[in-house]
Amino acid sequence: MRRSTTFAGTESSGTEFTGTRRPLLALVLLVELVAAVVLLTRATPAITATPAPPAAVVAPNPPAASTQHVVLRDGRTAEILVLPGPGTVGLADRIRGDLDDAADAVTAFWGDDWRRDIAVVVTGTDEQFAAMGGGGSDIAAATTSERIVFAPGAAGMSDASLRIVLRHELFHHAARDVTAADAPRWLTEGVADYVGRPPIPLPGPATAADLARLPTDVDLDTPGAARSLAYDRAWWFSRFIADRYGPDGLRRLYLATCGMGHTDIADGVRDVLGVQLDEVLIAWRQWLNG
Repeated sequence: MRRSTTFAGTESSGTEFTGTRRPLLALVLLVELVAAVVLLTRATPAITATPAPPAAVVAPNPPAASTQHVVLRDGRTAEILVLPGPGTVGLADRIRGDLDDAADAVTAFWGDDWRRDIAVVVTGTDEQFAAMGGGGSDIAAATTSERIVFAPGAAGMSDASLRIVLRHELFHHAARDVTAADAPRWLTEGVADYVGRPPIPLPGPATAADLARLPTDVDLDTPGAARSLAYDRAWWFSRFIADRYGPDGLRRLYLATCGMGHTDIADGVRDVLGVQLDEVLIAWRQWLNG
């Protein structure tokens, strides 16, 4: 399954994780300019027996970008910019249909105190996604300081997978204002997966030992099976913390270890949960064994 991720790069505004959102008008104008009609003229020959008027060839109009405005049932508003490309309109419609439930899932875990406006971009090419979201071709979506950006490949995802990705990225959007630029990404991704992914049965002894290891940010940057395993480890750790110490315990651990002026994971576990990290890791492995 394609993974979603968060891009922590600084945007051209010079701010990181500020929560400010530039108007998307400039982007729309740029796309419209690129998609403008090109007029080609043929030169008339210098010598001809029967001079003919120059012919003009007009290229067909490419599809234009469009914007969908959505008011969610919790009062939040969403602006979905749909760039030209195969399947982008259909993907945007599917995202719009799942936004209410995604916002409810985020609020159920995080609380209602998060951004009231949501910006989403549905890209039509890998180049657009790389430029706006910073992700590669194996990434389904990414969240920047200003918007959630979906890759073209997300159009081929099942409804269940797209639902997971949308909730995952919407959590990043909700937590962005209080998340430090140097937060451990493996934990931010694990908590986002906790919000996005439905629970499944515990894996049992066959894989518990391999799963019960804290991943690193380097693991998240390694394509292929290593990245997938890192996400799984981060998710199972977050799910264990929520199961053992409650969702609020996981939320407070996130704030302590990923928020502004955060501490490291060992100190965060001790300060928030009242136990040593080694104890948590042992209990985690036992829990995975079922």
